[in-house]
Amino acid sequence: MLYKIKNTLQQTFIYSLSNIALKASGLILLPLYLRTFSVAQFGVWDLLDTSIQILAEILILGQASAIIFLNNSEEYKNQKSSALFSVFIFLTLFISILISAVEIINYSFPNLFNGELINFDYLRISSFIILLRVISNLFFSKIRADEEAKYYTALNILRIVLIISLTIFFVSIKKYGIYGALLSFLISEILIFLILLVKMIPQMKLKFNSELLRVALIFGLPLVLSSAGFMILNLSDRYIIKWLIGAKYVAIYGLGYRIAGVLNMFLILPFNLSLLPLAYKYFGKENDKRFYSKLMTYSTFFFVWGFVVLSLFSPEIIFLFAGKGNYESSFFVIPIILLSYVFSGMRLTAQLGMLLTKNTKHIAWITIAAAVLNIVLNLVFIPSFGIIAAAVNTLVSFLLFYIVTQIVSNIYYKIPFENFKLVLMILLGLLLSLPVYFFSQIKIEFILLKLLLVLLFPFVLFIFKFYEKAELEILTSKEKIVAFTKDLFSINIK
Repeated sequence: MLYKIKNTLQQTFIYSLSNIALKASGLILLPLYLRTFSVAQFGVWDLLDTSIQILAEILILGQASAIIFLNNSEEYKNQKSSALFSVFIFLTLFISILISAVEIINYSFPNLFNGELINFDYLRISSFIILLRVISNLFFSKIRADEEAKYYTALNILRIVLIISLTIFFVSIKKYGIYGALLSFLISEILIFLILLVKMIPQMKLKFNSELLRVALIFGLPLVLSSAGFMILNLSDRYIIKWLIGAKYVAIYGLGYRIAGVLNMFLILPFNLSLLPLAYKYFGKENDKRFYSKLMTYSTFFFVWGFVVLSLFSPEIIFLFAGKGNYESSFFVIPIILLSYVFSGMRLTAQLGMLLTKNTKHIAWITIAAAVLNIVLNLVFIPSFGIIAAAVNTLVSFLLFYIVTQIVSNIYYKIPFENFKLVLMILLGLLLSLPVYFFSQIKIEFILLKLLLVLLFPFVLFIFKFYEKAELEILTSKEKIVAFTKDLFSINIK
C-alpha cells in the first residue's frame, strides 16, 4: 500500500512542478496586470482569461479523458495510435469550423463587438488560443496516459517561461495592454503546439478510424457537460458580478479567486493529473478500494493544510502583490473560496466509482445541477450581499456537489472512505483558519501566531488518533522519515 501511495505522491510531485511554476508565473505577472490595467480593464482581462479556460475545457469534448481510456484499457490499447490520429483530426476540424463561424458573424455584423473595453480583435486572438490549447491538451493527455510526467512538466515550464517573457515584453515594454497579454498567450501556445506535434506524429497511425472515434465520443461527450458544468460552477460568478454590480467588483473578487487558486494549482490539479492513470492501473487489483480510500484521506490532509496556510496569510499575500488600495477587501472571500477548492479536490476521488465503471453520464448531470444551483443562488443573493454572497454560494454548491457525487458513485463502486477523518480535518481546518478575520492587520506578532496555527494542524490530529500504526511508525522515527522522504524523491518516473 505504501508503495502505491509513494508512486502517486511521486507522480503528483512531478506534475506539481509545472503547476507551481504556472502559478508562480501568474503571481509574477499579477502585479504587472494590477499596475498596468485600470480596475475595469483588469476585470475585463479576468473575464477574457476565464472565458478562454471555459471554452477550451468544453470544446475538447471530453477527449482528454477518452484518450487516457483508449490508451490504457486492455481492449483498445493496441489501437491507440489510430485513436490519437482520429481524435486529433476530428477536434481540429470541429474547432476550425467554429472559428470560421465567428469570423462570418463579425463580417456580417462588424459593430457587434466594438466596445470601449472589448473588441473583436480580442475575440479573434482568443479563438486561436482556444484552438491551440485544445489540441495541446489532447497531446498532453496522451503524455499523461504514458506516465511521462517529467516530459509533461518540462514542456509546461517552457510554456510558462514563454508566457512571462512575452507578457513583460508586450504589456510592460510595448504597452499593448490586454491585446499584448493575449498575444503573449497565442505565441506561447503556437510554440508549445509545434513541439508537441513533433513528438506526437511518430505515435500516430495516419489512418482515420471512425469506430474508435465513435467510442471516444461516447466516452467523452458526457464529460463535456461535466466540464462545462464545472467551469460554469467555478467561474460563472465573475460574469454575474460584472452584470449585477460592475467590473470593479469582478477585479476584487477575481484577485481573491486567483490567490485561492494557488491551492488548486499547487495541490489539487497535480493530484488530478496523476489520479486517473493510476486509478485505472490499480483497478481490480488486490486492495484497490483500500488504496482509493487512503488516497482520499492523504489528499484531503494536504488540501486542508494548504487551505489553512493560504487563509491565514491571505492579507499578506494581497499586500505583497497589490499593495494598499483597491484590492484589500479581497481577503474576505479567500478562505471561503479555498474551502470550496478543498471539496472540489475531494470530489476527484469520490467520483472514481462512476469513472471506473464507465457511468460518466451521472457525473455530467450532478455537475450541471451544482452549476445551476450556484447561478440561482448568485442571482438571488449577489445584489444584496455582493461578492461575499458569491463566495458563500460557491462553497455551498461545491459541498453539495461532493456529497451527491460520493453517494451516487457508491451505487456503482462503493469505496469505504474514512469519513470521520475527513470531517475531522475539515472542522479543524475551519477552526484554525477563522482567526484571519480577527488578525487581518500585517504585524509581526500576528504573523508568528499564524505560523503557530499552521504548525498545530498535524499535531492536533494526533490527539484525535488520526494516524494509523504504520503511519506513526514512520512519523515517530527519524530514520524512517528520512528513508521514506529519500525514497519519495528518488523518482524513477519517465
